[in-house]
Amino acid sequence: MKTKTMRPHGFTLVELLVVIVIIAALAGLSAPMILRQQKAAARTEAISNAKQVGLALLEFDQEYGSFPDNDTAEEVAASTGTDLNLSGDTSNDYFRQLIAYGIQSEDIFFTKTAYTRKPDNVINASNALEAGEVGFGYVMLDATTAQNTSGNPGRPVLVTPLLDASTQWEFDADPYGDKAVILRLDNSAKALQIRDSDKNVTVGGGKTLQQTGDETVWGTNTTPTLKAPGKRGG
Repeated sequence: MKTKTMRPHGFTLVELLVVIVIIAALAGLSAPMILRQQKAAARTEAISNAKQVGLALLEFDQEYGSFPDNDTAEEVAASTGTDLNLSGDTSNDYFRQLIAYGIQSEDIFFTKTAYTRKPDNVINASNALEAGEVGFGYVMLDATTAQNTSGNPGRPVLVTPLLDASTQWEFDADPYGDKAVILRLDNSAKALQIRDSDKNVTVGGGKTLQQTGDETVWGTNTTPTLKAPGKRGG
């Protein structure tokens, strides 16, 4: 009588190919969902950080009478004795006054964008809020004068993510799923839809963030100015 030899059963090439196709299909189906979740998480982080910066700005206003600007830079330097560089024209430069005033972490200034990297929290004269460590654009009343708490509570103060970190009031639709995060003077933060037509966002009455005139948050005598953050590698 012949004895049958039992051979171990393995996957055939065809079976392996079928498994690979199924795994690839499942990965293809889940990838968009994972990407949406990542963008939603980045948007949530930006909203949270915006509110924390907003609180720091409110405390700063109580001490110096306005948010950081060219005039307060001199007052902060004199009152704190800081060796941080408080001059310059980027949002990094203005937010550095908050560091001098007492903020101990760079993390709240970060948002995930094409122009940022995670802050290293090295806070000294050479490294505090380096280019790439700030994600927010900073909205001022004009080129040198900051807002203060007496203004219209609906005025934007912080905005992100700016397209190419520019001052053109254009937003990058990619990081937060076609949304821009806006912090207002009342310290409320929202994610608003970015318009395809001009990369701006619409606020009440179909008006844009920087629009001035009657029935706008800026009125007729203000020309809001956007200070962009320094780009990583820039």
